[in-house]
Amino acid sequence: MLGDILFIVLGIYCVLAGADKLTEGASALARRMNVPEIIIGLTIVAAGTSAPELFVSFVSALKGTPDMAIGNVVGSNTMNAMLIVGCAAMVAPMTISRATVRKDIPFAVGASVLLTMIALDNSLSRIDGIVLLIGFAAFMTYSLSVAKQMRHGNSEALAADAQEQEQNTNSTSLGTQILYVVFGLVCLVVGSNVFVDHASNVAIALGISEAVVGLTIVAGGTSLPELATSVVAARKGQSAIAIGNVIGSNVFNILMIMGLTATISPLQIQGITTVDTAVMLVSIALVWFFSRTRYTVERWEGALLVVGYLAYLVWLLSAAL
Repeated sequence: MLGDILFIVLGIYCVLAGADKLTEGASALARRMNVPEIIIGLTIVAAGTSAPELFVSFVSALKGTPDMAIGNVVGSNTMNAMLIVGCAAMVAPMTISRATVRKDIPFAVGASVLLTMIALDNSLSRIDGIVLLIGFAAFMTYSLSVAKQMRHGNSEALAADAQEQEQNTNSTSLGTQILYVVFGLVCLVVGSNVFVDHASNVAIALGISEAVVGLTIVAGGTSLPELATSVVAARKGQSAIAIGNVIGSNVFNILMIMGLTATISPLQIQGITTVDTAVMLVSIALVWFFSRTRYTVERWEGALLVVGYLAYLVWLLSAAL
């Protein structure tokens, strides 16, 4: 077990290093390409930081452990909305744009409602998976169309912002920026996989059930990229990447990961309860509610989200032990 703990620490260090480089590279690319940071957060960063969830859920489904697959997604989304947004807001209040509050976050809420509804029969069929994938295609089409509109509509403002940023920081080449993103993603995926493998070993050795391992240890490990990326982005004053990463990851987890997994291997849900999916839905709804108040998630609101997540975690573990 001592060896597992050492690998857990190594995995966390790798994730933190990757998050720093990914945030730096993604922000620089957004300025260079005249693309708003929120779009980079919703797409490139969100997809990259959700790679661990995709890997874990897909492999879990193929190995015949569906509770860990869906528990990973439900647990990750709950952690994203409550713990990650909460921690990021506690580091620095997060300013949320009107467009994000009116369009992007409601999409994440809708995806959570959709998953909750189709999981009421305790299964995800291939048809359910296809429906989720169609929803993901709609989300990506929407995000890319918004990016195109914002790029043309705000090209002068974005260009001026890019010039200001280059005056305040050392400019880097396009190749270096891409290298930062790739390096960051590799560190995030490798580090989170190391964390998940060895943390799961410790949990199973302690007699914790598969469903609870998926909702807590595995979900926490695969959400480390989102946590590290959003907190680092918030600390650097890049709220758009921080909130975009969470929203995009939640949508990606439900529509893409669950959709692809269920399409390839239909899932029978046993250990994940309606309470777990309800908490997931309430968590993203709370983020939406807090974002609508002055279009900012304040520090006290972030602290409330963190306390709420910890309370859910204590209830979950107390019920399992």
